[in-house]
Amino acid sequence: MIRNSSQPALVGTVHRALVLLKLMAQQGSLSVTEAARVLDVNPSTAQRLLATLTADGFAKQGERKRYEPGPEFLQPGMARPMPPLRTQVRPFLERLFECVDETVHLATLIGTEIHHVDGIEATSHALRFGLRTGVRLPAHATSAGKAMLAELPRDEVDARYGVALSGARRREPDIDLDKIHKELEETCLQRIGVNFEESEAGVAAFAVSLGVINGERAAFSIAMPFARYTQGDVDRFATHLLAAAQQTREALGYA
Repeated sequence: MIRNSSQPALVGTVHRALVLLKLMAQQGSLSVTEAARVLDVNPSTAQRLLATLTADGFAKQGERKRYEPGPEFLQPGMARPMPPLRTQVRPFLERLFECVDETVHLATLIGTEIHHVDGIEATSHALRFGLRTGVRLPAHATSAGKAMLAELPRDEVDARYGVALSGARRREPDIDLDKIHKELEETCLQRIGVNFEESEAGVAAFAVSLGVINGERAAFSIAMPFARYTQGDVDRFATHLLAAAQQTREALGYA
């Protein structure tokens, strides 16, 4: 929360505008409500600031009336190029792997699917879960997908599945949205997503959302053969996942 009551009005306005530009660069997009909350101002004030940035080309309005970096802000030299997501979070994925000695993945949410963009396979077990890097799976059937979907407003989840189910490429017409929402509510309470043989037979998986990093919604997951799973693994993995997510976001400046 930002307060600038001791600063001259013009300086305070410039500061707030710069904060909004920084947030748009970090998160990829920003709503008026989010801007007002971060700046601790009325939504009307946040709207005027965003409208000014838009008029000058430093922001633009994208999907769902969210504001994104505009052409002036994205000119060469204006913004420092960011390393790919997998490069930024790889050290934290490796640290998670060292803690749990099970196969771990980094996944992103695209529509109603998760994309496994990186992973480390555990090879110390005779019975182990192999890498799924490059594999795309239905989000609602995976631990990482549940963890990421659980952070979205209900209407956005409905909108994503509405688009997926109405498109020409729809694959699962029997999706039960009420069931999905119930599972997402449970995920919010648990703070981690779980998957017991939902995405594929023989897998037990656990995941935590990293939130939005460089405009991509991401998650860490741990997967193991269901045959080796014990009830004690839930608490142990949850502890390591939550710690890894917090460390990642703090180190990258998204806390």
